[in-house]
Amino acid sequence: MKTEFKTINVAIRDGVAFLTINNPPVNQLSPQLGLDFHEAVSEAFKDPLVKAVVLTGTDRNFIAGADITQIQAVKDKEAIRDVALNMARFLSSIETGPKPVVAAINGNCLGGGLETAMCCHYRIAVRGVDLGQPEVQIGLIPGAGGTQRLPRLIGLPNAMEMITAGKPIKAEVAFSRGLVDELTDKDRLQDAAFKVARRFIEGKLNLDLRRTRNLHVRIPSSAEKVALLNYVKFMTFQKAKGYIAPFKAIEAVEKGLGYDIDADIEREVELFSECAVSDVAKNLIGIFLNSRSAGRLPRTKGLEPAKIKKVAMLGGGVMGSGIVNLLISNGFSTVLWDINGAAIERAVKAVRKTFAYPIKKKKMTEEGLENMLKERLMTTTSLSDAKDVDLVIEAVLEDMEVKQKIWKELEGICSPATIFGTNTSALPISDMAQVLSDPGRMIGLHFFNPADRMQLLEIICAKHTSDQTLATSVAFARSIKKIPIVVNDGPGFYVSRQLGGLMGGSIYLVADGVDGAAIEEAMVDFGMPMGPATLADLTGIDINYHVGKTFEKRLGERWKVHPLTEVIYKTGCYGRKTGSGYFDYSGEKPVPNPKVQEAVASYLREKGIAPKKMESQDIVDFMLAAGINEAAYMIEEGICDRPHDMDLAMIYGTGFPPYRGGILRYADKWGLKNVYKKLLEMEKSYGIHFRPAALIKDMAEKGKTFYNI
Repeated sequence: MKTEFKTINVAIRDGVAFLTINNPPVNQLSPQLGLDFHEAVSEAFKDPLVKAVVLTGTDRNFIAGADITQIQAVKDKEAIRDVALNMARFLSSIETGPKPVVAAINGNCLGGGLETAMCCHYRIAVRGVDLGQPEVQIGLIPGAGGTQRLPRLIGLPNAMEMITAGKPIKAEVAFSRGLVDELTDKDRLQDAAFKVARRFIEGKLNLDLRRTRNLHVRIPSSAEKVALLNYVKFMTFQKAKGYIAPFKAIEAVEKGLGYDIDADIEREVELFSECAVSDVAKNLIGIFLNSRSAGRLPRTKGLEPAKIKKVAMLGGGVMGSGIVNLLISNGFSTVLWDINGAAIERAVKAVRKTFAYPIKKKKMTEEGLENMLKERLMTTTSLSDAKDVDLVIEAVLEDMEVKQKIWKELEGICSPATIFGTNTSALPISDMAQVLSDPGRMIGLHFFNPADRMQLLEIICAKHTSDQTLATSVAFARSIKKIPIVVNDGPGFYVSRQLGGLMGGSIYLVADGVDGAAIEEAMVDFGMPMGPATLADLTGIDINYHVGKTFEKRLGERWKVHPLTEVIYKTGCYGRKTGSGYFDYSGEKPVPNPKVQEAVASYLREKGIAPKKMESQDIVDFMLAAGINEAAYMIEEGICDRPHDMDLAMIYGTGFPPYRGGILRYADKWGLKNVYKKLLEMEKSYGIHFRPAALIKDMAEKGKTFYNI
């Protein structure tokens, strides 16, 4: 047979053809690989000297799945259906082919990669590799037989969990469930696969019995199938409201798992194609691709980030302890500083608490944690112990004088190459850096609470932040598994101000007689994790008030604090931390707080404002228009000019529903003419706070979109 292909290496050993996928960087199922794969398999099946085939990959990947950039570009359902159907039929031809094919799973085996492996007649995996059907995470379902073969191999309950959640499993779990037939070490994989191939050749393994399509023992009865899928539908609705793919996957299984697997796979392909051309899939694929490229900026292109090995964390409070978790979990030698021994003791206790969940889930042991703390964490009350660190992260009192004093002292202690990162959420970083002889070393590293779990890291460039400091900070963010979004210094930076713009409109509606509960319900139904009142109680009404006052001072009349905000602030009910805010938390479940309710009612009586009913969509339009407008103002001010980054920040930092693509992607879909019209109505009714940004007006008049400005 032919032994040279662009993306596949071929070697023949004693009647066994080894086909090694070699399509860097991740062995993606590109068009070229598809052609080579089809030709190589056809040649192996025709060659009388080849009795069996071993399929394997290179480096860390077996086959990583399809090229999603091509899926994102397709708008024609029939076109993508034809491509997917051809791929599905090709894989079926491997499964029903005349010769045994052994999958030697050397690395990640995801999506189309797992579908390929399931068509093989025996699967050997290296211990520790990932296998999965993650398609739902980008708005798709398996499209080459995954919904039909996976239940046959591991049973319907486990298959539905893998397909509807999209989370991969380790090879060891796959082996225990029957997805993998054998485990081995990486250096023994080739020999192990060869031995299995020889067993087929020698008749010790029956090819027909090893075809996945012929396995029916794990397919449930009709009654069992209905009961299980009804439960899956209920649970999926609770977790995946607004998404399409999980429900399409359920439909594929519900109508499939019959004796005519080819017909069932064709139906799966049809459902896959419906997902592929949906807005939800386009949005989720965009988020996935933009997440991979986040932090790559022209100003840092070609710069080599400095190596960060040792980090000092100043302050061990809620935020500091979460950051320490990230540092020691990712292998950094960490110095934890606080003001005195008692504070240090509280800080270490708080750090231990951040590991409670992984210990509970048996992903870590108490002994493992203690060893990690012993090996990687040093505590101190002396700043001089930060003398040899590569990075300092500060999360102390939100007081400019306190912070500047610490930074000035550290400048005399640390190396000139040490980066100074502040976790301030409100103070001007450019002003903070003025005390330094080299302000270029300072940058904002704004973590979100809880720091050890929230994926976003907002990186704020001060006026003089150097390109080298930025490049190293972005690389550091990646090293602690964060999505780095780079913005410029300004009041509230990007996320806090954007969230204030989105949720802050609610006070105007409440002051106009709209029921606060209706606003909460509308925003949650839209897809936000919580409504504005619940969010305010969580973050602190007093904190929001002071942030609002800061915005008023620095941004002018448009951000003047609303009189009703003043009234609510004066109740002294600041949210969860005081036991009550918009809601009362003294009982088993939060209920509306009578004190705040009466304050609002009194305000409305004094103003002569009657209750006002407002439709849910009208509430959403009002809130979203305000948020979109604030984003436009920040683009004008130079806070950030990359809509894809701004959308990622809202998704990863505030829980904006990913399936909607982000606030600016939503604006483009809504249409800027409609946004502008809505803002004009809002300004007329509610004042200058909703005055449309000049950018919105220009985009509306010229038919522009945020993703093409």
